[in-house]
Amino acid sequence: MEITLNHLIVPAADKDVAAAFLAGLLGLDVGAPSGPFAPVRINDGLTLDFDDRHHAQPGHYAFLMDDGTFDALLSRLGADPSVEYGSGPWHGWDRRINHLGGGRGVYVRDPNGHSYEFFTAVP
Repeated sequence: MEITLNHLIVPAADKDVAAAFLAGLLGLDVGAPSGPFAPVRINDGLTLDFDDRHHAQPGHYAFLMDDGTFDALLSRLGADPSVEYGSGPWHGWDRRINHLGGGRGVYVRDPNGHSYEFFTAVP
């Protein structure tokens, strides 16, 4: 059996707000509560479980996606001026994308200070 990452606990100040933020960015749904967690199923093999029982510690989460999914994400970002995003890591939240590694990428800051990185594979 190969080893795969199945789930990850994401510390949040408010698990429901944090889960809804990421799910909204990706066009996904927040799942039914699972114990103390607000789960967001990213794909068939990975769920992020948002947890507000402990102190929120900002982290970095990176997602590789296809071009169509990336374009849909950019459309949602452009429609919400309150969301901080940008080409980071050197230019911060400049509301632009980058071309690091030859693909396209963008960083998004969530309400808990997490940095989400979304990028495409090199064409």
